[in-house]
Amino acid sequence: MQALWQHSALDLAALIARRDVSCVEVIEAHLARIEAVNPRVNAIVRLLANDARAAAVAADRQVAAGAVLGPLHGVPITVKENIDMAGLPTTWGVKALAEAVVPEDAPMVQRMRAAGAIPIARTNLPDLALRVHTDSSLHGATLNPWNPGRTAGGSSGGDAVALATGMAAIGLGNDIGGSLRNPANACGIASIRPSAGRVPDAGFVPAEDRLFAVQLMNVQGPMARRVADVRAALQALMGAHPRDPWSISAPLVGAAEPGPLRVAVLPEPPGGRTDPRVAAAVRRAATALADAGYEVTEVCPPRYEDAITAWAQLLFGDFEAMTPQLLPMMGRDGAAFWEMLRAIMPPWADTAAVSELFMRRDGIARDWSRFMATYPLLLSPTWSQLPFEPGFDCASPAGAADTAEMIRPVLPANLMGLPSACVPADRDEVTGLPIGVLLTGRRFREDQCLDAAEAIERRFALATPIDPVG
Repeated sequence: MQALWQHSALDLAALIARRDVSCVEVIEAHLARIEAVNPRVNAIVRLLANDARAAAVAADRQVAAGAVLGPLHGVPITVKENIDMAGLPTTWGVKALAEAVVPEDAPMVQRMRAAGAIPIARTNLPDLALRVHTDSSLHGATLNPWNPGRTAGGSSGGDAVALATGMAAIGLGNDIGGSLRNPANACGIASIRPSAGRVPDAGFVPAEDRLFAVQLMNVQGPMARRVADVRAALQALMGAHPRDPWSISAPLVGAAEPGPLRVAVLPEPPGGRTDPRVAAAVRRAATALADAGYEVTEVCPPRYEDAITAWAQLLFGDFEAMTPQLLPMMGRDGAAFWEMLRAIMPPWADTAAVSELFMRRDGIARDWSRFMATYPLLLSPTWSQLPFEPGFDCASPAGAADTAEMIRPVLPANLMGLPSACVPADRDEVTGLPIGVLLTGRRFREDQCLDAAEAIERRFALATPIDPVG
């Protein structure tokens, strides 16, 4: 018999709805799991035990009263510490914001509560979420449970580790440069970067008004061990909200495609090297899709490297004006990583350069849109290399550049606001590390991304909670 912390989110909700278990039992099982595991991995940085227990008691009263239950009733979730929760600080992992208490839940927290989910803990992230490795100057480093000598990814690394080890069933994170998919790849779980506008993005810290790179490229989204749980969480989160004027309501499931869905397969993305083990995992995932009825072809979308360069120019150019305020808030390693990447990407020369960049972005998106009219899905690596050793990214300019090169497959989706799901597709025998792949689709076709991810998951399921190694 499985322990309660080993069950998926939807399984837990079903058990609770059938009254096979109580919400209190579920929460206590996960609190015990946190007590047993978190000291070894440092994924959870603020435990919400009293609030979670009180919420579980109230949730059990609803069950007993025969109330209509939400789809995630009683399910324990974690919330990244750059997502607002009323009465708690939104620290962004830095000491300067350790007491930045906010008055209101972020829209995604409100919606998860409305679906019946119970926040059980806050999770770690790198300083200001500006690093691919989760090591916070406020809370310390989070360890990869598969191999503590390799990064857990970032910036939503605390959520990914909490999920992989069974400390919660769903995690809430965000993604401007792969931050939902990077740690999912490193920790062997599933996630989706939703289309821009699908899930409302709003917060009080560091400011309500967002840089335009954040408005265009940042999204909020869910993580879980199973693709079905990611889908259920996305359904609970999506839709327009008045605090995000650019959020929209659109159906999750789009029109059916005539004939088999065509998938462009890109085992070795241009713009850098790809580890043969990673490329082999992508090709095996392509075989799984072909066996499931998809039509797969190895082909590269247009202007792939141009999309990666445009993402970097947009992000670093827009953040440049804020860098003098950001760097003093960051720890040594996070600041060093950011500074080395800034050196690779010079700031905008003038307003003409900004205008030219946005024209390029428009052209890249148009070319990809035409390509995806033929190939609605793109299958690629998540990272082109296996997760690196902690500190590699900030030890030298070469390490920073190699890290940026390694994560290049996640970046086109951010530039163009496309949905992109990560799912485990293999596990390296030497390091023990999972290898994830990406399914990137057309805007607002998360359903197609998740359907394909489930087909791969059925072939290569790794999503069983693990005990940390080492």
